[in-house]
Amino acid sequence: MKSLEELRAIRERVQNQVGMRAEDHAHTRVVVGMATCGIASGARPVLTTLSNLVQEKNLTDKVAVTQTGCIGLCQYEPIVEVMEPGQPKITYIKMNPEKAAEVVERHLIGGHVVEAYTLNSADIK
Repeated sequence: MKSLEELRAIRERVQNQVGMRAEDHAHTRVVVGMATCGIASGARPVLTTLSNLVQEKNLTDKVAVTQTGCIGLCQYEPIVEVMEPGQPKITYIKMNPEKAAEVVERHLIGGHVVEAYTLNSADIK
């Protein structure tokens, strides 16, 4: 059995995470594909990394991290989509926690798309 303090801490942490996922079209939305193909490819650690870094970097007032089902590009999983108000959607492919951390630093904080990780950079034939 957990102590009352431990339960309060867990509740506060979960409420902060749920609050991050709230839909607000003035926010940048970061969406991770969490269908079976995404999870099998490693999307769960990517989602965790993004969520944790957005909280640690105090970005929750302008960035919402959420998950979705199948994006339809299974061969490119794990997939992360970044949707900024007034900007075209950026689709990052074959992500891992290290790439996700770089996207937070360079794209979400620095404002520069990490082109090497985008769908546009894929050799699609």
